[in-house]
Amino acid sequence: MLDFTERDLRNALGRFATGVTVVTTLTADGPLGITANSFASVSLNPPLVLWSPARKSSRFRAFERAPFFAIHVLGAGQRGLADRFTRVGHDFGGIEFSAGQSGTPLIDGCAARFECRHAAGHDGGDHLIVVGEVLRVVENEVAPLLFHRGVYTALAGADGGGDGG
Repeated sequence: MLDFTERDLRNALGRFATGVTVVTTLTADGPLGITANSFASVSLNPPLVLWSPARKSSRFRAFERAPFFAIHVLGAGQRGLADRFTRVGHDFGGIEFSAGQSGTPLIDGCAARFECRHAAGHDGGDHLIVVGEVLRVVENEVAPLLFHRGVYTALAGADGGGDGG
């Protein structure tokens, strides 16, 4: 028996500051995006990263099956993108993007972007651990958007529009 609640676990995990990403793919219905903070590097050789979509998400099946996807590390001034893709997935209206591998939507102006091929999927409880082989990488000199204790924030002293809330 556990001696903590799900809320206790969420609160403790919230003490770990994470970057904020938007993961995109191309579906039969067009471009699709989802906000995720479950992103990590796995290996430099071969180049592998991971992210973890929630099984309860209405977008889960599309990302589980996606042969290609892009992970966008958001800049401090891109909170609006994080909010948008938390709520809806197909609304790319007004967003500048281009097509990458197999048509994967690539959002401009992010701190970093990783174009990936689906390499593996592993059970992760209420999430799926998706491992991507990195095919292309882009980085920009902008401060990252961070998420800590339930709010968006930016690095202390970093410019880029982080507003802490």
